[in-house]
Amino acid sequence: MVRVRTAYDCDVLVIGGGIVGLSTAYAITRAAPGTRVTVLEKEPGPARHQTGRNSGVIHSGIYYRPGSLKARYAVRGAAEMVKFCAEYGIPHAVTGKLIVATDRAELPRLHALVQRGRENGIPVRELGAPQIAEYEPEVRGLAAIHVGTTGVCDFVAVARQLAHGSGAEIRYGTRVVRVDRRPERGVAVLTAAGDVVRGRVMVNCAGLHCDEIARLTGDEPEVRIVPFRGEYYELARPELVRGLVYPVPDPAFPFLGVHLTRGIDGGVHIGPNAVPALAREGYGWGTVRWRELGSTLTWPGSWHIARRHWRYGAGELRRSLSKAAFTEAVRRLLPRVSEDDLVPTAAGVRAQAVLRDGTLVDDFLIREAPRTVHVLNAPSPAATASLPIGREVARRALSAL
Repeated sequence: MVRVRTAYDCDVLVIGGGIVGLSTAYAITRAAPGTRVTVLEKEPGPARHQTGRNSGVIHSGIYYRPGSLKARYAVRGAAEMVKFCAEYGIPHAVTGKLIVATDRAELPRLHALVQRGRENGIPVRELGAPQIAEYEPEVRGLAAIHVGTTGVCDFVAVARQLAHGSGAEIRYGTRVVRVDRRPERGVAVLTAAGDVVRGRVMVNCAGLHCDEIARLTGDEPEVRIVPFRGEYYELARPELVRGLVYPVPDPAFPFLGVHLTRGIDGGVHIGPNAVPALAREGYGWGTVRWRELGSTLTWPGSWHIARRHWRYGAGELRRSLSKAAFTEAVRRLLPRVSEDDLVPTAAGVRAQAVLRDGTLVDDFLIREAPRTVHVLNAPSPAATASLPIGREVARRALSAL
């Protein structure tokens, strides 16, 4: 019998050069020095989608169900992210933030957040209406909580440092078009340029395209990525906002509502809303990719969402199409803002995993298959939690070796 000897290009092949994929590569080489890691990223540089198009907030973990991966990894990841940024000279600041109730109906939800924060080990200060002005003189509300561990940083710079520090071979401009997995031997991928890259184990960190990569591998992820675009404005009068100001979120949705974020550059971003995107990288209404839109529309979960939450969706759509409506939402927190104060800026797209029955996957979702680890749901706060997520994915990948 003749044994076929496979020539591997690497031990672990990571698909996706966002912050989760790069954190995974970093964690693998830290945990097992000498492990050969290759990262394939279809864009010409790192962090071009979810990582580089969010509000730059280091989340505290106050919103997430106690015991969930999001809660544990966000709380741990926030502290680690601040330490990582300090160690490598990456711009960051621990600013704290306010979560403000502007309507009496929101007060029970605000109190529930206080309890959740304490269960997650997060220090929270409760504020009455007069105390809000101590932090934000221009913000109005009935009550608020101050979360001191929230901050901001440059996540793109973090991703670059992870890429550099990992020692991995990173191939930019490399799009995967086919995957051939053989459990007894490993994984080979074909790129759009016609190259074949072979690895003993594959890690799928493809973000907006993670479910597609899973299916190319031969695995049915049982979820679909339904892309939601978040549109932002920049505040022309940034002096109106000192730090970070959030509304009380609706617990039925993973979206945090239109909030005010003073970034590391001193500018203030306002947003995002959440509207269906017409492409996985649909950063404006003019970007339509019919195959991707068809994938969304033929997934039963998309129609369940539409039937169940059409009122919420109609409000988000109205704020997308009407600057006046968006301004009205902002004025609930910041009464002095006017339409002229809002300057359109770059949008982002959230890769939200949706089950067949329309349930929005609420937690990070990591699944294993032969020679493969799939990261199938890692939207916000994944950037905050990227270091512990990377370690968990690395642990599973190394086990598969």
